Amino acid sequence: MGASADNGLKIVVVGGFGVGKTTLVRSVSEIRPLNTEETMTQAGESVDDIAHVGTKTATTVAFDFGRITLDAHNVLYLFGAPGQERFWFLWDRLFSGTLGAVVLVDTRRIDDSWYAIDRLEHHGTPFIVACNDFGGPVRAGADLRAALDLDPDVPLVDCDARSRESVKEVLITLVRHVRARYATAAGVRGELV
Repeated sequence: MGASADNGLKIVVVGGFGVGKTTLVRSVSEIRPLNTEETMTQAGESVDDIAHVGTKTATTVAFDFGRITLDAHNVLYLFGAPGQERFWFLWDRLFSGTLGAVVLVDTRRIDDSWYAIDRLEHHGTPFIVACNDFGGPVRAGADLRAALDLDPDVPLVDCDARSRESVKEVLITLVRHVRARYATAAGVRGELV
């Protein structure tokens, strides 16, 4: 591949604290991902809810960045957003110029997903929801869709953020969703003309 591509396509991965966003970016990136992980300290325990993050020892404080070459002209850039509430102010900047987003969910902590979904809907950013496999209780798609109050058109998929193949399927689902959404919007505009 040449030194540059014609089209850089940006995807953001968002979700609650400790849902696997950094792991997802790492598992699929063709380059060594840039990450801004820092060691978690006792001082952060009073600020961040660490009850459900198990043995997590580091956390993202700005964003993760990975890259996937699609072909000689198109490159996919992945940005993993930090999940702690104190870093949410960064999300609106990360959403700028985004093709679409993946909301990564831990089904044991559904409430941690609300802010991500709200912000994406506010920005009008196409997104899908991917349920990361943590070995917790399995929730049927319809139950989870209802719990998250998802629009019927928003894809809901299972994934294992540690698996390159699983993450590739998540990204393919997102791209198909974005394509369908823009094709529908273009059709509606054509009917209005």
